[in-house]
Amino acid sequence: MMSVMSFVLEGPLSDLGAWKPEGCSIAKALDIVGTRSAILILREAYYGTRRFDGFATRVGITDAAASSALRKLTAAGLLEKRPYQEEGQRTRHEYVPTRMGLDLMPVVLALWQWGDKYLQDGTPPLERVEDSTGEPVRVEVVSASGNEVPLENLRVRVSKSWLGKQRARP
Repeated sequence: MMSVMSFVLEGPLSDLGAWKPEGCSIAKALDIVGTRSAILILREAYYGTRRFDGFATRVGITDAAASSALRKLTAAGLLEKRPYQEEGQRTRHEYVPTRMGLDLMPVVLALWQWGDKYLQDGTPPLERVEDSTGEPVRVEVVSASGNEVPLENLRVRVSKSWLGKQRARP
């Protein structure tokens, strides 16, 4: 039987019944990127898709769904809408990942890595490799000093900075 691992919760977090996950960063992130369309549009932006029709076609969604997802991702700051004009055509817009959007790439890569491991019967259709070496690339949990952190060594605690802001509020 496999043992069940949980994060180690410190201090007031150790009593799950004594606190609520208000302001949860995971919930806030999912409010923006928690749909299939949003994640796949980001995947396409990382692949180099820039134009509206390309997103709708490659993701396999309706124009209305693409428009809604692109509007939400742009409003949230993950994509930037830039005008372009082909000769003899009206001005249109392309969508380019912002720094905020690029910072989400490891999340998309982690979903991809998980899907490869558990949903592809051992043979994933695509590989992620380092450009210069061709070596496989993977997402891992590392400390600020670069050490890989096994999941059983991951602790969660209340941020002192966040707590200070909460106490300073009227």
